[in-house]
Amino acid sequence: MFQHALRQSLIGLVLITPALAATTAEQRGKAFARANCARCHAIDRVSKSPLRIAPPLRTLHQRYPIEALEEALAEGISTGHPDMPAFELSPDQINDLLSYLKTLE
Repeated sequence: MFQHALRQSLIGLVLITPALAATTAEQRGKAFARANCARCHAIDRVSKSPLRIAPPLRTLHQRYPIEALEEALAEGISTGHPDMPAFELSPDQINDLLSYLKTLE
């Protein structure tokens, strides 16, 4: 009986571990957005951007496929206006931020 319960628990852990990892990546991505983007961009599903010309992150998927942002984030995002800081993210940061952006679609 104990072995059966233990086996069921281990199977359950194996099945939910990927879901927990994805949630963690999304949480890290949200934390990155809060620390680096929220000064200008809305980073949630409902707020207005603090800087009117900065598009809310929830609308990025309407302009670009989220996966297409991976290369731009790796090479360094720069824009035509001086207030936007240049960013060059690590592969882990890119994964986390893209995971979070996908939750806003």
